[in-house]
Amino acid sequence: MFGEVEQVRHGGQNYIKATMLEDLITLREPPTNRVCFCEGGVEQHLSEGAVMVAFAPHLLRTVPGLKHVAVHPDGEHGIQFDFQGWLKKRGFSLKDPMGKTSYGGTYSSAGGQTILINPTSGHGDVVAPIGEITFVAECKGGIINTKHPGQQSRLRRGLCEAIGLSLASPRSKGRRQFAVVPLTKVTESLAQRMASRAADAGIEIALVDRHGNVANVAPK
Repeated sequence: MFGEVEQVRHGGQNYIKATMLEDLITLREPPTNRVCFCEGGVEQHLSEGAVMVAFAPHLLRTVPGLKHVAVHPDGEHGIQFDFQGWLKKRGFSLKDPMGKTSYGGTYSSAGGQTILINPTSGHGDVVAPIGEITFVAECKGGIINTKHPGQQSRLRRGLCEAIGLSLASPRSKGRRQFAVVPLTKVTESLAQRMASRAADAGIEIALVDRHGNVANVAPK
């Protein structure tokens, strides 16, 4: 299932970086109390940064005429996920660096689309204006192959937090708000229960799978 892996250590924790088709996923050795809860004894993390960078090109693919998307990670997201490397593999080259990080700046594709990686807060995790419409997403990550009760609770809480952050933003004409989290059985079940009430508040729920495919959860 996975290709070659490289093991690195950061912050006192072992990380397994995968070089594979499913390169949104970071493999990590679980702590002892979680080893038996994940398939193969290795946790598959779809980090918050990975969810952001999956949703950005999804908008470029699916919104007619959209050419530019901004992503606003924080410093921790940059540690957890290789924004520059992932975008480079998909034809987006760093053309206009900005800030103090190695990955901040505007990335351009041969087709004229751009993705801004701007490490800052208070702007929404993913923002894409086009005409009178602005797409704004709040994103959360998590472990997608765990049955550990605490980690499954974190996945559920992540969806609730993403919706809550969206609720804290003022509604305005033309603003489409999204709560975006990893696709798991836990998040899918909760999203289906919450979709109608979230839609009443003007919030759409989207789930990202390990390949970067994005599915909107339709209200019943």
